[in-house]
Amino acid sequence: MPLSSLSHHAPPHGPLAWPRYGLVVASMLLACSAGAQTAANGTRMSFAQAQAAFLERSEQLAASRKAVDSAKLRREGMEGLGGPSLAVTGMGYRYSANVDVNLGGGLPIPLPLPVPQLNLPSNYDLQRKNNVGSANLSALWPVYMGGLSNAVRQQLDGMSDEAVADAAASGNQLHSLLVQRYFGAQLAARAAALRQRALTGVRAHDDAAQRMLKAGVIAQVERLQASAALADAQQQALKADDDAHLAHNALARTVHAAAGVQPSSALFVSSQPLPPLQQFLDAALLQHPGLGKVAAKKRQAEAMHDASEALRKPQVLAFGMREVNTSSKPNWVAGVAVRWTLWDSIDRDKLAAAGQRSIEQAELTDAQVRSDIALLVEKNWLAVEQARTQYLAGQAQENLARELLRLRTAGLKEGSSTTLDLIDTQLNLAKVQTERAAAANQYVQALAALLESTGQTDDFAQYMARADILIPADAP
Repeated sequence: MPLSSLSHHAPPHGPLAWPRYGLVVASMLLACSAGAQTAANGTRMSFAQAQAAFLERSEQLAASRKAVDSAKLRREGMEGLGGPSLAVTGMGYRYSANVDVNLGGGLPIPLPLPVPQLNLPSNYDLQRKNNVGSANLSALWPVYMGGLSNAVRQQLDGMSDEAVADAAASGNQLHSLLVQRYFGAQLAARAAALRQRALTGVRAHDDAAQRMLKAGVIAQVERLQASAALADAQQQALKADDDAHLAHNALARTVHAAAGVQPSSALFVSSQPLPPLQQFLDAALLQHPGLGKVAAKKRQAEAMHDASEALRKPQVLAFGMREVNTSSKPNWVAGVAVRWTLWDSIDRDKLAAAGQRSIEQAELTDAQVRSDIALLVEKNWLAVEQARTQYLAGQAQENLARELLRLRTAGLKEGSSTTLDLIDTQLNLAKVQTERAAAANQYVQALAALLESTGQTDDFAQYMARADILIPADAP
């Protein structure tokens, strides 16, 4: 049975009753003023410090940077594609040549007389062996390739742009993850503190109920209800501590901290509304990495189409070669070669049509992505404003809960309220404060999502600094 159902019975009378109630009131006031212990113990770290550690130690961010470096180096390595090349070719070899000369037909040149009769063999074997080495210097220059070299460079430029866009998107997503875990840990710590504060109050009530039962002031059922309320408060406090412990561990793993991390930057809300929606829409269409990736894909498709068209055109190459290790006058050759493919087995018309379809696909994707981004920005902008107004609207409820607690405390001294009334208002105040902290966290998370969807995650610190409402974990 909830404590609110126990708060409508009359206060006890007699000389022994009011001292007991005075002890309860003192215990409750002490519980309200004491700071609660959180589940996290470790190094205090501001959000700026957590972000710096995260940027330095994140493997995913490092991998994204490596991908960008690889793409850029590949592009730089192909800058000279289509230029001249010079090569030295060396050979060393041994040969053996055998020739069988037939002398049966006589000498080819008649000998003058008188010459002694020559007895020549009918055939003669000649054999020659030698070790030979040679070296040549060759040059090749593709004078005209139909634009193929430029197409390859454009393709690599597009791949480099895509890697940059992917790295930016990854960085934005990881920033939102850091915000989620950092301020989620802060919310969990505040919830645990409020639960611990409420548990202290309920335990004081349970002790008072036990004494009142012995004095015959309350019935056994009321004592059992107080015990049940204590058991529930203990379970809720234990769960809140576990949640806070898990949230702080997740934060420590996110920033790759060797020890535990305790966030020191408070949850925040700005009482002022956001800038107009159109301002965020304009920023998104200029800075969102998704649009950069689509543009990079289109660039690659155009480069592939240009490369396909380049193969239809003639190719002109200049070449030359010269011996470099001869003692006599070296041999050399130079010239120009032209190659023009008139027909082959590849259907180049269909390849060209496929390339054009890829370009059209990129254009249609760009239009769809722009529409999706605009809708996402509007959704996130509204979420921020809704969380802001929800938090501000909760101020009236918190003021009411605080005033009820003050009245119940005063009423208990005057005999117009009971301890159960006081405890009920104490738990209600903790509930309202927890809900407001959750609304503040929703504001922070929605703001991070909005800045991610507009490509402005670097501006998060500015919004955080301008916030005029702070909700630390140990706030009363």
